[in-house]
Amino acid sequence: MATLNESQSGKAAKGRTKKPTPRVDLTAMVDLMFLLTTFFMLTTTLGQLNAADIAKPVKPDTDNFAPFPESRTMTIVLEGDNKAISYMGTIEKANMKISPVADLQKEITANKLLVAATHQHNPSKHMIVIIKPGKAARFQNFVDVVDEMKIAGIKSYSIDDDHFAEKELSFMKNSGL
Repeated sequence: MATLNESQSGKAAKGRTKKPTPRVDLTAMVDLMFLLTTFFMLTTTLGQLNAADIAKPVKPDTDNFAPFPESRTMTIVLEGDNKAISYMGTIEKANMKISPVADLQKEITANKLLVAATHQHNPSKHMIVIIKPGKAARFQNFVDVVDEMKIAGIKSYSIDDDHFAEKELSFMKNSGL
């Protein structure tokens, strides 16, 4: 790998021979380092990005449209000031609650346990969450709610930013959101 070159110019001084200083040629080592660096750069894989899967509802076809099951559907409406409105079931029978986005984890967990108990812990009857970001909602709040879906293990959630019910809009207006 490395070669040791010694010069032969040692002169005797006062009866002793002077030892030459060795000179090391590292050219071959530098070449090997570049070859190994290139090899590892080309053979390794870069880290994969972790992206969240987001499904937006398809525009309903009148023939094939089936409404969400009322007993296991939770709706979260995101609005300004880091507030969220949540309710279970349909909008007609909704008991809307305003809570900070940071406290939604408790609400989601409680509703998930309620749905599981209502359906005798049947795995095919999991909770469905509809997330509706309003015009005043912050993007960070939206990301936090999607993260909560992953953390809570919600199998089915969708984003609907187009369809707000009149009752939701009037509740937001009356609540000052």
